Amino acid sequence: MAARSKARKRAFQILFEADQRGASVQEVLADWVRHARSDDRQPPVSEFTMQLVEGYAQHVARIDELIATYAVDWELDRMPVADRNIVRLGAYELLWEDGTPDAVAIDEAVQLAKEFSTDESPTFVNGLLARFKDLKPRLRRDAGADA
Repeated sequence: MAARSKARKRAFQILFEADQRGASVQEVLADWVRHARSDDRQPPVSEFTMQLVEGYAQHVARIDELIATYAVDWELDRMPVADRNIVRLGAYELLWEDGTPDAVAIDEAVQLAKEFSTDESPTFVNGLLARFKDLKPRLRRDAGADA
């Protein structure tokens, strides 16, 4: 598995754990970093993982607003936890990580859905992120107006 794919997987795991614990992603990220430093069996948290988690944390309210708006027939809190956090991470990377091509952000999120969620999840994740991709110029412009 490529290093950036591993970093995305770990970022997803951090978002998932934070959601399950009701903790902030920054708190869980700090726990992961501390644990990796104190236990040689744990791999270090990569810079890209930290960049994804911290970037997501900066835009969490806007990302959740977008998911709630565009996830047809799904309320955010009723969405499977894995799907919700895969879409959160994918939306952040798609909309705010300019160094990642859109197709890569979507494909990586779909791969996470295949690994961690239901048989229907990859289609859901792909469809929602594709919608964000189509609306990206407007969504970024609207987000800039809020800042």
